[in-house]
Amino acid sequence: MGKKGKREKKGKGAEKTAAKMERKVSRRAKKEEEDLEALIAEFQSLDAKKTQVIETSCPPPSPRLNGSLSAHPEKDELILFGGEYFNGQKTYLYNELYVYNIRKNSWSKVEIPNPPPRRCAHQAAVVPTAGGQLWVFGGEFASPNGEQFYHYKDLWVLHLATKTWEQIKASGGPSGRSGHRMVACKRQLIIFGGFHESARDYIYYNDVYTFNLDSFTWSKLAPSGIGPAPRSGCQMAATPEGSVIIYGGYSKQRIKKDVDKGTLHTDMFLLKAEGAGKEEEGRATTNADKWVWSRLNPSGVKPTPRSGFSVATGPNNRSLLFGGVHDEEEEETIEGDFFNDIYFYDIGKNRWFPGQLKGPKSEKKKRRRGRQAEAEGAGDEVKKQCPQGPVEIVKEVVAEDGTVMTIKQVISGPAAEKERSESEEEEEDGALGQQVEPCPRSNAMLAVKHGVLYVYGGMFEVGDRQFTLSDLYSIDLHKMEEWKVLVEMDPKAQEWLEESESDDEDDDVEGAEGGEEEESSEEESEGEEQHPAVEPEEKHMDYLSRTEQYWIRLARSNMGPDAKEKNVVKVAHAMAKTFYEDSV
Repeated sequence: MGKKGKREKKGKGAEKTAAKMERKVSRRAKKEEEDLEALIAEFQSLDAKKTQVIETSCPPPSPRLNGSLSAHPEKDELILFGGEYFNGQKTYLYNELYVYNIRKNSWSKVEIPNPPPRRCAHQAAVVPTAGGQLWVFGGEFASPNGEQFYHYKDLWVLHLATKTWEQIKASGGPSGRSGHRMVACKRQLIIFGGFHESARDYIYYNDVYTFNLDSFTWSKLAPSGIGPAPRSGCQMAATPEGSVIIYGGYSKQRIKKDVDKGTLHTDMFLLKAEGAGKEEEGRATTNADKWVWSRLNPSGVKPTPRSGFSVATGPNNRSLLFGGVHDEEEEETIEGDFFNDIYFYDIGKNRWFPGQLKGPKSEKKKRRRGRQAEAEGAGDEVKKQCPQGPVEIVKEVVAEDGTVMTIKQVISGPAAEKERSESEEEEEDGALGQQVEPCPRSNAMLAVKHGVLYVYGGMFEVGDRQFTLSDLYSIDLHKMEEWKVLVEMDPKAQEWLEESESDDEDDDVEGAEGGEEEESSEEESEGEEQHPAVEPEEKHMDYLSRTEQYWIRLARSNMGPDAKEKNVVKVAHAMAKTFYEDSV
């Protein structure tokens, strides 16, 4: 009894602290949000001038992250809404609606009167009612300098058949937030977690709300049991029985003034309505139903700790997770390891497993398989008996300005062995080119249609620079053979304005920008004159050995005297490789 009473007291104390923090954040955020409301109203007045639906073919959308990508319930289309873009100095928010036609591999922009205000980090869920509905809740708007935030608590529905937006006004819903998760399940929307941030304070949530799609009413659930700690950006999936699964996520807490500590959550929970599965098919659970939290201990290989991953529901009762980032503190800087791997969670078996690419099949491989079946079978047995550890593959990508991104990808030993042996065989036959895959990233947008996963946009970082993506990839989740590039990213479309550039030259912004342009144009012209030319039929390694010292001097002059020698050499080799590939 004593222990139970102590736990209850501790729980009540935590609730009081959370309520106090929420009031504090709310007071400080109120002034900020009042400032931003005027800006939001200005954008809405522009949207109000639209009086008719206009649908036009267009190029792929501009780079963005933290938008929503949803599969149309009846058509072979994907629906992209909202998102954000940061160019180093200014934050842009969107409320544009784009439709991707899967069969034609084409984009169209759909302008609909009275859309939701611009936002990112919202949630969207599709239901098949009345020709399809896209439901959108919450998200955030940021000031152009990215220092003030407005968190939405509004609920919208896009009627796909009539192409009309409608705001649903119902009381008792969640407070304003972003980074939450929302799923549609048995005629209701279920919302969990998220965060609210002002310039100086923040709060993370672990509350659960449901919105009934028949009665249009909100309910706040009060589940029994020990549930997840407050968090945002987690994985949330609905089971066929009407339960909800939560995995991972991110939160931070203030440990002292101006010092925050982030937490990458790796725990997993099940939220279940007692009697779920016994009720009538399709009936939404109600506030009267008793919900219970329980902790899950899945088997298999769990994803490595990360934040900023993207989630979707795949075929065969599986939820999937893609990409993300793991930040590591090194000396006085934070470096992020970005991912482009897929992990599947089998809901029925309570088991995680990594998605392994099988590679495209070829006729030559099939013939070879017939001749070597026995030997390969013996090899498989050895692999089963002697599992090998993971293998780390390191790649480098160089931007137009010479910025180098190091990509680390970890794959299991047997898969790596198989990949190597197959690629060696194919190189011998000259039948296989380099396998394509999306570059590692966080905060991408995912959708699954007909068992095919689509990955759009997202971002990765190199030092202080952020690369925002606009590419589109797909992979058949049934076959898991290869990624397909549907829209390639144009590296020349990347814009990045260093924050310090606008502060140079005695705070003369125009002068600084002009100087920057002159400097870069001088560097370009110098580069054209001075870079050692590639000789006819010269191999990359021969070119590098001949010109290495030149590139090291150039890298050193760009990176400064304090840069580590190994980093200078790495950048020099990457610059030489980029110049070589552009020249041949």
